[in-house]
Amino acid sequence: MEAKWYEEGLKMIEELTSNAEQIQDDLLKGILSRNAGTQYLRRFLHGQTDKQYFKENVPIVSYEDLKPYIDRIANGETSDILLAEPITAFFMSSGTSGGQPKLMPVTAEVAQLWAMFRTLYESPVMKHFGDLNKSGKRMEFMFARPEIETPGGLKATSVTTSIFKENGFIAMLPKLYTSPVETIFCPETQQSLYCQLLFGLIQRGEVAMVGSFFAATVLRAIKFLENHWQEMCSDIKTGQISHRITDIGCRNAASLIMKPNPALADLIEDICNSKSWEGIIRKVWPKARYVGCICTGVMEQYTTELEFYSGGLPLVSALYASSEAFCGINLEPLCKPSDVSYTFVPNMAYFEFLPVKNDGNEYIEMGSKNEVTETVDLVNVKLGHCYELLVTTSRGLYRCKIGDVLMVTGFHNNAPQFQFVKRQNVAISVDQEKTSEADLFKAVTEAKALLDPIGFILTEYTSYADTSSAPGHYVLFWELKEKEGNHCTEPDPKIMVECCVRMEESLHYTYKIYRKKNIIAPLEIRVVKQGSFEALMDYYVSKGASFSQYKRPSCIKSKEALKILDSVVIGKFFSPKPPL
Repeated sequence: MEAKWYEEGLKMIEELTSNAEQIQDDLLKGILSRNAGTQYLRRFLHGQTDKQYFKENVPIVSYEDLKPYIDRIANGETSDILLAEPITAFFMSSGTSGGQPKLMPVTAEVAQLWAMFRTLYESPVMKHFGDLNKSGKRMEFMFARPEIETPGGLKATSVTTSIFKENGFIAMLPKLYTSPVETIFCPETQQSLYCQLLFGLIQRGEVAMVGSFFAATVLRAIKFLENHWQEMCSDIKTGQISHRITDIGCRNAASLIMKPNPALADLIEDICNSKSWEGIIRKVWPKARYVGCICTGVMEQYTTELEFYSGGLPLVSALYASSEAFCGINLEPLCKPSDVSYTFVPNMAYFEFLPVKNDGNEYIEMGSKNEVTETVDLVNVKLGHCYELLVTTSRGLYRCKIGDVLMVTGFHNNAPQFQFVKRQNVAISVDQEKTSEADLFKAVTEAKALLDPIGFILTEYTSYADTSSAPGHYVLFWELKEKEGNHCTEPDPKIMVECCVRMEESLHYTYKIYRKKNIIAPLEIRVVKQGSFEALMDYYVSKGASFSQYKRPSCIKSKEALKILDSVVIGKFFSPKPPL
C-alpha cells in the first residue's frame, strides 16, 4: 500500500471533484459558524450564517481593506477581531509581482491543509513518472527566508520557509532530496545555490527530478552552473569544498558527503565543456524524468529558455497556489506549459468568481463601483468565461480578491479547470491606455521570434513607462544570449529595430491608435549585459523578497531598480514608424 500512496490521492481527487458543490457549501457554513461573532464579520452578518445573506452583505475586498485588522493582530491585539481560531504565525507573500509583501494569518489547520494539498498535486505526477519516493531523489533548489517577528511577538515568514521548518520535512530530507537542510537555511543565497548544485552533481546518478517552486529559480541555477562548473568540478576532484563557502553549516554538510572523485569530475567537465548547453539538464542528470516548477502566469516567459536547457524533459507545473490559499492542481502533468489548466480543489477554501469581460485585450470587472456585481460559485462558472478569483478562508480572509484573472477551460467531474490569464491591475501605461501583463507577454513573444534565426535567445525582460519627456514611451529591457557560447555579441541592429516594430504591431488597438496620433512616442528596446537581471533579483532579495519565490516584475516602478538596469545598457533601439 505504501508504494501506491498516490493511488489514494487520485481516489481522493475523484471524490472531492465529484462532490464539489456540497463540499463548498459545507466549508462556507463551517467558516461562518466559527467566525460570525468576530469584530469584522459581526458588522455585516449580525449573527447570520446563511450563504445568500453572506453574499449580499459581506463586501468584496482587497488585502488592503483587511490590512488594518491584520496589522492590529500583528501589533498584539487578539485574533478574534478577525477570526475565532488563534493565529499562530503569518505568511509573507513574495512581494515582487504586485507590490509590497503581504502578511497572511496562519492557524493550526494550515499544516494539515498543506499535507493534503501536496498529496493531491503530487499524485497525478507520480502516476505518470512513478513514485520518486522509491526510485530516486529530487534536486530541488530551496531557499529559506529569514523570519521576522511582529511587534505582537508572532513569527512571519514565507510559505515555503514554513514548510522547510516542519519536522516531517526535515526528517525525510536526506532520503528524498539532494540538498541537506544546512544548505536550505544558509543565509547567503549564493553560497546556498553553489552547495545545492554541488551536492546535486555529486549525487547525479540518483537525481530523478530537477526543479524549484518557480521556473525563474531553476533557470538562475543553471546559469549559475554555467559560471561555476569548473570550480565545482575541482571540488569534486579533490573532495574539498571551495574556500568561497564560508557558512559553517554548509561546510559541515559537505564534510559528510564529499570525498575525492576524479572520474566523476572528469565526466562532468566533458559534459559542461561542450560548445552549446542545449539539453544540459538531461546530460548532467541522465536519470531525471522531468523538470518540476511553476511555468504558468508570469513564469511562462521562461519556458523557451528552460526547454532549451532541459533537452526534451517535460516541464511540469503541478499546482496553483498563493499566500492566501491553496487552489488548484494539474491533472495532466505532461501537457505543455501553455496548455496547463488547474483543477480547483473544493475543500481548500471557499471560492467565488467575479465575472470580467475581455474588452479589446483589457479585462474589466462587470458592473460599476455603484452597482453590485453578483459573484459565481465554483460549480457554476461557464466554459470560456473569465473571472477574478475571490477566496474566503478560516484564516480571516472573507471574499478577498487574489488579484488573478482566470479562464474556465473545462471541468473534471463537477470541479472547474482554469488557465491563468493575468494578474489584475499589473500593467504599463504612459497615458490613458492600459497594457496588461498578458498583452506585453504576447508582444514580446512575437518579437523574440526574430532572434531565433540569428542564434540568439531572449533570457529575461521587463518594462518601464518612461514619462520623463512628452510624449512618454514604452521601454523594454532585454537580456540576450547566444545559443552557442557563454558570451553575447550585440545582435544585428536592423533585427533589433525590427523587434521594436514587431512589438508595436502586436500590442492592442488602443496603443496603436495613441501611437499613430503621437500621444505615445516610439517603443524602445534597451539591450543589457548578461547577468543584469541577476543583479536586479539580488536587489529585490536584499530588500526582503524571497529568493525562491522571486518573480521578475513585469514593469519596473522602483527608481533604484531602474538605475541598476540603465547602468548596464549596451544598446538602444527604437521603432522607426507607427504600427499599421
